[in-house]
Amino acid sequence: MKTINNLTVKSMMELKKKYRLILQIAAFSVLLYGCNITKPYVSKQSVPDKLYGDTVAGANTNMAVLSWKEIFKDPLLQQLINEGIDNNLDLKTAAANLKAAEANFVQSKQAFLPTLSGNATAGVYHPSDALASNTRVYQLYALSSWQADIWGKLRSTKRSMYATYLASEAYKQAVKTQLVANIAVTYYQLLAYDEQLNIIQQSLVVYSKDMETMKILKNSDVVTGAAVVQSAANYYAVKSTVPDIKNNIRQAENTLSLLLGRTPGTINRDSLFNEQVYSELSTGLPVQLLANRPDVKEAELQLRSYFELVNVAETCFYPALTITGQAGLYSTELKSFFNAGNLLANIVGGLTQPILNNGLNKQRLKIAHANYEAAEYNYSKVLLTAGQEVSNALYQYQMVDEKTPSRLEQIANLEKAVHFTKELLKYTSNTNYTDVLTSEQSLLSARQSVVTDKLQQLQAVVNLYAALGGGWK
Repeated sequence: MKTINNLTVKSMMELKKKYRLILQIAAFSVLLYGCNITKPYVSKQSVPDKLYGDTVAGANTNMAVLSWKEIFKDPLLQQLINEGIDNNLDLKTAAANLKAAEANFVQSKQAFLPTLSGNATAGVYHPSDALASNTRVYQLYALSSWQADIWGKLRSTKRSMYATYLASEAYKQAVKTQLVANIAVTYYQLLAYDEQLNIIQQSLVVYSKDMETMKILKNSDVVTGAAVVQSAANYYAVKSTVPDIKNNIRQAENTLSLLLGRTPGTINRDSLFNEQVYSELSTGLPVQLLANRPDVKEAELQLRSYFELVNVAETCFYPALTITGQAGLYSTELKSFFNAGNLLANIVGGLTQPILNNGLNKQRLKIAHANYEAAEYNYSKVLLTAGQEVSNALYQYQMVDEKTPSRLEQIANLEKAVHFTKELLKYTSNTNYTDVLTSEQSLLSARQSVVTDKLQQLQAVVNLYAALGGGWK
């Protein structure tokens, strides 16, 4: 028993010597090559003060920080948005991709831990000597391997995976922002189609009466037969637009159904002119896009990820220190298998220096630099696009607001024109049905324009809110 203990002590002493040697190798490698291979990421991106151009509103606050429920007051629209957030397939896909990115990040953290595997065998050893008897052999051992992160390769990989994970989260937020905006925009478009159909149906009632009036006036020799057929043609021309509007309504309902993750069907909705237009517009400062707009955050995080991959490519030119260990039991007799004298252990450390694959490493580094450069350009483009969208939406809202008084005056005067021309047609010879027809067509067009103006104003608010990064919170 004393001999067995001496052997065990001797084995442990040898292991300690090997361990010290491995530490000396690692220390020597650090001194030889230095540890400043990887560089810390420092954002060099800047946001121009004039990113929104001259169209600025409420520079000290930003409406993107508000919940979409504060922007869209219609209870039916709120129900649709909630349903879309719960069931939209694009949003669910983004959530699944986020899980995959999270798993990749967790896996990158586990690379710091040593690998461990075990094996147990039992077999018969056949010696070459024909006179010798077969011997049973029993083995139970574990293998472990650990790579020392001397140059920061594993740390940079982890940071890259973390940035990719955060970028996936930002992408999911961007999908939600766009989903909320798409549901609201399509809902308002559906209401506009309803209002257009309503105006057409009201006009058809008027034009139908006009046909009867023209027949009466023809019989009274007040107008000619041309006026009668012109009034009929006007009626059927307007009636022919009804199927197109109904088709637009059906397609808008189907689009909304798809956004909601449901099969095509009727959408419960209010009327266009019951919708409140959110008027407290505020863009805040352009730099706030970095915190509020998900796709800007995503682009910046992708840039960080590619920066860390450049670091990883740099470390491939330096040697890797790997420590492997093996410990186990070996015996020819099962009854004495767990005796201390059967313990075997070994630790090996080695440096692997790339020699023949330098060409591959150089190309890997070039690719990493090229990807990082492309990510820089993409970030700049995303930022400029965001500024353009904010400017367009705000200017659209302002222009619609500016033309509203003129549009109301136009409607009022056209209504008078229709009334006056009809009265003149009945009682004087100073006009003809062409004048009536022209004024009616102008009034119908103006009423349709009022619908378009209201729709543009509602959609401008939606577009501005989304352009600033609202909707995902």
